[in-house]
Parts: sequence; C-alpha cells; structure tokens
Amino acid sequence: MADWSLWRSFGAVVEHGSLSAAARALGLSQPTLGRHVEALEATLGTRLFERTLGGFKPTEIALRLYEPVQVAQRALAEAALVAEGTSATLSGSVRLTSSMMMCGYVLPPILGRLRLAFPQVALELVPSDSAENLLLREADIAVRLFRPTQLELVARKLGEIPIVACAHESYLTRRGRPQRPEDLTAHDLVGFDRSDLLIATARRMGFELHRVDFVVRTDSQTHMWELMKAGLGIGFGQAGLVDRTPGMVKLLPQVRPRPLEVWLATHRELFTSRRVRAIHDCLGESLIDYIAGSRE
Repeated sequence: MADWSLWRSFGAVVEHGSLSAAARALGLSQPTLGRHVEALEATLGTRLFERTLGGFKPTEIALRLYEPVQVAQRALAEAALVAEGTSATLSGSVRLTSSMMMCGYVLPPILGRLRLAFPQVALELVPSDSAENLLLREADIAVRLFRPTQLELVARKLGEIPIVACAHESYLTRRGRPQRPEDLTAHDLVGFDRSDLLIATARRMGFELHRVDFVVRTDSQTHMWELMKAGLGIGFGQAGLVDRTPGMVKLLPQVRPRPLEVWLATHRELFTSRRVRAIHDCLGESLIDYIAGSRE
C-alpha cells in the first residue's frame, strides 16, 4: 500500500495542475512533490500524469483514482474534526476566515481583544472572498456576509450591517455634497469594474447609474475603500466603518442599499472544542457590538 502522503500529493497535483501550485497548497517543496508522484507511479506500476509545457495532465487512470482519494481525504478530515472536538485545552491555534474587507478593517481590533482574553491561543487569519471549506480545515471559524449553506455547520446570524453612500471630506470640499440620488451622476463615483451590483442596486431604488458613471473602478473592495479614503470619489461602505474612519462622511440618508447579513459558522464537531468554542463565542459577542454600533 502506498503511503498516504503520496496520495495526498497526487490529489493536490490533480487539483492544481502543476507541481509548483500543488507544493504551495501543501506547504511542501516542488522537488518533494515530484518525488511523491514518481514514487506513487512506481508503486502502482502505471503512469499518472503526462508532463506537458502547461503542467501535469492527469491520465485517465489518474482521474479514476482521484475520486476515491477525495473521499479518503474528506474522511480523514472528519476524523481530525472529531478528535479536535474532544480537546479541553485553551492552548493551540484557531484559524479564522472572512472577507478581505472584514479581515482588513473590522477584525483586527477584535482580534486584539481576543489575544488579551486568550493569550495561549494563536490566531490564524485567512482573508478570502471565496467560501473556505470548513470541513477540510481550511478554517475553524468563518465570519460570513451571507448565510452559509455547507452541511454539518453550526451557523448563527449575528445581525445586519447598514450600507451607506459616503465620501472623504477632501473630495466633498472640492466637489460639493450631493443632495439627491440623481446628483450622483454629476460626481466622481468609485465602484466595481466587472460587477454590476451597484448598478442593479441603484435601479432597484429607482434611479439609474451606468458603468461610465464610475470613473474609478476596481473589483477589490479593500482597494475601493482605500481609493475613497484618498478622496477619489463617492462610493458605498459599512456604516460602522465610515463612523470610525477619520474624514469619511455619510451621504444621502435616503439611499439605503440592502444591508449585509453577518453570520458566524463553524463545523459542528469543532463546536465541542473548548478552544474553538471560546474564540467563537468571544468573536461573536464582539461582532454583535460592532453591528450595534453600525446602526443609525
């Protein structure tokens, strides 16, 4: 029987398509991944990948083997979760994931309070706008701005964060303050590049915006916020974040996009871990305080 580490490396190469990408995902070196693939091929007596200029292309037999390897990986992850859930210690690490905006601007002061409350627990932060898979231990706890749909999760809605139109006072000093939603078309707007979310939201509220109205565009919400802070134009942001950012000003109280739902989620097996539960509960209470401060 081939060692599980060989199968794990095999699965990563199939998933990521190259040794370099698989090595980064597993935290191993590229030569180690290469040796693992060669060792597994020698053990099985068959070729698993076609080496091409574009990367490693799995053979037909590799694709057939990949499915049971995924099943085994999920089973081992589930076993690790069960074992972790029996932990009664407050030492160790807890891995958190949330959106880039939350990780960059909302969570840092909260995590500072968590470190003071639980100094023996190391915190690992995964900023990501994708839905990290809690089951496969890409994170222990997730702060989501949408309702989690993964199975086997304990999810709790913490509240809703209002979204408001806003701009930096340096921009308003130069260009004046809009009084009506229709005035926005005469201003510099900061918005998405490829997404039509803001355009669709404006249309639902009864006024028209078009892509050309957004003179500064980016699909990164963190970059968008920094551009607004630099006075490049009017955009939208979390009400609580506007309040605690020097120079940022709320605009157009009659314009209220749909608020952001805030959910806290963890795997049900991890919920019994004393360490994870402690961080989960403290994080939840701190986020509830942040949400309460965001209400107008």
